[in-house]
Amino acid sequence: QVQLVESGGGLVQAGGSLRLSCAASARSTLSINTMAWYRQAPGKQRELVAAITTGGSTRYADFAKGRFTISRDNAKNTVYLQTNSLKPEDTAVYYCYAISSGTSSWGQGTQVTVSS
Repeated sequence: QVQLVESGGGLVQAGGSLRLSCAASARSTLSINTMAWYRQAPGKQRELVAAITTGGSTRYADFAKGRFTISRDNAKNTVYLQTNSLKPEDTAVYYCYAISSGTSSWGQGTQVTVSS
């Protein structure tokens, strides 16, 4: 099983930026394939923000395209989410997600709050 620890959330004004980080640890991180960021706002379902494979292929939700960038450092087993031009509707708990040997793991989440 993979342990995921997120950091980088916080309070920011609309139009601002935050960089989220997620560090993965396991007996063997070589088996980690896709890593992703999801988010969940109060009263809403958890939704995909962006995903990235070991090879660097990425996928974004429509709301993230052009504003968010996912990246990955395989040597550090860390995935990042650069969030720019933040809007109040981006307020949510952001969760890190990883698939390793067919098993999925979630981080504890990091709160992002965007004030208007």
